[in-house]
Amino acid sequence: MSKKFKATKPDTILTSAGRDPENNFGIVNPPVYHASTIVFPTVEKLNNRIPFEGVSYGRNGTPTQFALEEAFAQLEGAHRCVAVQSGLAAVTGAITGFLKAGDHMLVTDNSYGPTRKYADSVLKRFGVETTYFDPMIGAGIAALIKPNTKVVFVEAPGSQTFEVQDIPAIAAEAHRAGATVIMDNTWATPLFFRPFDKGVDVVAHAATKYVVGHSDAMLGLINCKDRATFETVKNACMAFGFHAAPDDVYLGLRGLRTMGVRLRQHEKSGLDLARWLKTRPEVNKVLHPALPDCPGHEIFKRDFTGSSGLFAFTLKGEYTDEAEARMLDDMRIFGMGYSWGGYESLIIPGHPGQFRSAVPWNDRTRIYRAHIGLEDVEDLRADLADGLDRLKNNA
Repeated sequence: MSKKFKATKPDTILTSAGRDPENNFGIVNPPVYHASTIVFPTVEKLNNRIPFEGVSYGRNGTPTQFALEEAFAQLEGAHRCVAVQSGLAAVTGAITGFLKAGDHMLVTDNSYGPTRKYADSVLKRFGVETTYFDPMIGAGIAALIKPNTKVVFVEAPGSQTFEVQDIPAIAAEAHRAGATVIMDNTWATPLFFRPFDKGVDVVAHAATKYVVGHSDAMLGLINCKDRATFETVKNACMAFGFHAAPDDVYLGLRGLRTMGVRLRQHEKSGLDLARWLKTRPEVNKVLHPALPDCPGHEIFKRDFTGSSGLFAFTLKGEYTDEAEARMLDDMRIFGMGYSWGGYESLIIPGHPGQFRSAVPWNDRTRIYRAHIGLEDVEDLRADLADGLDRLKNNA
């Protein structure tokens, strides 16, 4: 792709951004650079390195990493991107740069479990107070903001219960108080939600999920709206030694090229199966933001342009542990694993109540989080149907 061409449409950005064949022997894909030491030809060049620019040490980035960062920043409309070693590193690296001892942070009550654990353990030990808020609070968050509130952390939809927050309303109140808004946008990716257009300052992604897309690499990406937020995040990540491994960066860059077509299939199959599950007598609730009875659905319709393949459901009545184990253990296609976003379908049981404090999760039944992969949807439907039949027959 010629450097003279600047793509503006998402699918074209996915396939063209971060590539420079003209300066890479005509090679389409940037190669993998493995590097620690970088040598300089002169003292002048050694002593006049420009911060955050070019290659200076392996931990600070390589041409492969810069290619991915350039592509992902362009995709989401960011000033610049920082690649790190995992989605959790993206979240913690983004948060830490904006906090110090004595500060206060607001975090949505339906956030990713490890985000909550980081706030309640590491940040608490270092003198940062965290308050969790109702995901549906909207502009009402103003009542929770303190003089020392420096960060408001949002995630829409939430990782397990899928409420969709009013990000623009929350961001407006946070900015009125001088706080930085950080968002986990892994579920929607830049294709289905545009955080910077909604008032977000920094966006964290578990690129392990849809960006990589093949369940074989750990990767995090942090997009920053301007130079100031980029420098804050980059300095924090460098101080902690956060950096992405070169082979994982390459797999992320490779996966990015097909993310658009994969996501559309995840979305189509996911909606098909979510709607079908609502017809099953064993199912109590289906938590999918694109369905009308999901909390925040009207916000979803207003702010999102699509949905991914991750949603959840609960069951009616009381089933024994043995019956629920029979349902899951004998699945033929759905695997059980603590991730999502890959080409394979997954299902995992959980209890959201352990991760809630501002708004208790009153449903005592388990929640089943399902990621719909790229398999044939009829095969997936048959697998779920057989599992629900086993559940009913072993009740």
